[in-house]
Amino acid sequence: MSEWLSANLKELLRAEEEQMVAWRRHLHQYPELSFREEKTPAMIAEILHGFELDEVRTQVGGRGVRGLIRGGAPGPTVALRADFDALPIQDQKDVPYKSKVPGVMHACGHDGHTASLLGLARVLARHRHLLSGNIVLIFQHAEEENPGGAIQMVEDGVLEGVDAIFGAHLWATEPVGKVLVAPGPIMANVDDFLIEIKGRGGHAALPHQTVDSIVIGAQVVSSLQTIASRNVSPLESVVVTVGTFHAGDNNNVIADSCRMSGTVRTFLPEVRDLAEQRLKEIVIGTAAMMGATAAVHYDRGYPAVVNSLSEASLMHAAALAAVGEKQVELMKPIMGGEDFAYYLQRVPGAFAFIGAGNPEKGAVYPHHHPMFDIDESAMLISAEVLGRSALAYLMQHSDGGGET
Repeated sequence: MSEWLSANLKELLRAEEEQMVAWRRHLHQYPELSFREEKTPAMIAEILHGFELDEVRTQVGGRGVRGLIRGGAPGPTVALRADFDALPIQDQKDVPYKSKVPGVMHACGHDGHTASLLGLARVLARHRHLLSGNIVLIFQHAEEENPGGAIQMVEDGVLEGVDAIFGAHLWATEPVGKVLVAPGPIMANVDDFLIEIKGRGGHAALPHQTVDSIVIGAQVVSSLQTIASRNVSPLESVVVTVGTFHAGDNNNVIADSCRMSGTVRTFLPEVRDLAEQRLKEIVIGTAAMMGATAAVHYDRGYPAVVNSLSEASLMHAAALAAVGEKQVELMKPIMGGEDFAYYLQRVPGAFAFIGAGNPEKGAVYPHHHPMFDIDESAMLISAEVLGRSALAYLMQHSDGGGET
């Protein structure tokens, strides 16, 4: 029975396209920041109730929503996840669905993720009698801001009874129609740091009477790059980036202190440990060598996204069925982070990237850009890849077995 649903999924989803676009554009006009989402989860829950799901839970892990579609026959349970938070960016696009909230916009495609999964959910709910197993729908808050909503939802039982999970990210830097997926690590551990250096200020004309925190800070910035070039094997990946540097108030005063912050990206746990250790040693040692003191606050954020082999293979096959062989690529790991990683630490699963760029529709800007937009037809592809992945898992792991 699931075979029929899989075979007809593309056409069933096309019938939902207009509604998906309407949902996405509404969300785009009324974005909400991480951990402040109120109207968005309420809207999602109201829509899910309209599908007459077997269960709709709100306030999961704080602000998340969980829906359950119980199949007509027993079988495994697969989770599908979308996120719905926005970013503190002013929307500069000239489009009818431009954000109506000053300083807040969907600049990463999360509105499209949510609309896509809602469209898929309606199709699956209407044909639940064909499912051999269950579908859990996870609508997650606060992906953009550490500690993220995923870990909160996991701790609140969102994965209870779940055997596997699939997720997807609309990716505007790849052309619409392209799908990228691969087994193993595909996104990095994401850690943040704050460094405070305390020297001794004074007059710029009398530098010998001071301990110049800016000079020390500049040396620290330069030395931190040796973590990648001299401490970690060139066959492994690590990025150390200082993103802010603040010091001083006047041009003729040597600043007594400076603050800088940044991020460290790695894949392997041992490289993550080494990078943290060396960063602290370099900062403290450099400051001491130059007569200052330093403090380091190091915050471990999202772990690496590691796709399991079997589920990544199912998702790869689902992508082939959705867009064809020429449009599917094995994804090369990127140093970005995603709290989907927390789900994968608990259950096997896979995460894919769905091309959403199209110059003809103005979807040419990178994520987190004030002109960011997507080709909305990518939502259909995302829904189909997720749907086919879930159906393939149910067929493969139900008593009847089977393939897509």
